[in-house]
Amino acid sequence: MVDGDTVRLQDGRQVRLTGIQAPKLPLGRPGFRAWPLADRSKEEMERLSLGRDVLLAYGGRREDRHGRILAQMFRLDGTWLQGEMVRRGLARVYSFADNTACIADLLRLEVEARAARRGIWSLDWYALRPAGPDVGPFGSFQLVEGVVMKADVVRGRLYLNFGDDWRTDFTVSASPRVRQQFDRQDFDYRGLAGRRIRVRGWIDQRNGPMLGLSHVEQIELLDQPAADAESCAMP
Repeated sequence: MVDGDTVRLQDGRQVRLTGIQAPKLPLGRPGFRAWPLADRSKEEMERLSLGRDVLLAYGGRREDRHGRILAQMFRLDGTWLQGEMVRRGLARVYSFADNTACIADLLRLEVEARAARRGIWSLDWYALRPAGPDVGPFGSFQLVEGVVMKADVVRGRLYLNFGDDWRTDFTVSASPRVRQQFDRQDFDYRGLAGRRIRVRGWIDQRNGPMLGLSHVEQIELLDQPAADAESCAMP
């Protein structure tokens, strides 16, 4: 077992469970402090998977730059490991542009876990952040909620502004390449002005705090029902 979202198979291969992010352990990184509940998350993954036969399902890129397998993982009794970790409040939803399978299901489970204040959701360290100038700290992964005041494209880059002063307030941004992908998906980003959304990602400092988008699944529309999606099931 490596941590709460990465397991080692009997043959030595490592599987990074896609769609989730468990609290991080140092894993040999100098000066890195374990995130709250990291040990508990690892222990829960051990209880769910250790000594079990599992099936892997792929919904995007199959291997990362570290040589780890990227997959959804199921026990033979049908237990979906990603879903269980999120349901128990020991992982957050975390997707990549090239691996977004099962995200809708995971988001629904995350909402339930957060409402029940399970696991990480009982701690301020993981709390939802209001979209304001104090979102952070920089270099951290955050879930941020707020009303978009302005959606604009400047020199091909998309900006979602959540305050009157873009120099200090929280902003969400997408590069021209990512914005063009949104266009191909018919995602109405200009129509986000005046709407309440939740975004997730890493916080950077560009004037005020900024969250960069790489794919549309980082955005949740909070003023409309979630779209129905095919349930993630064992292959």
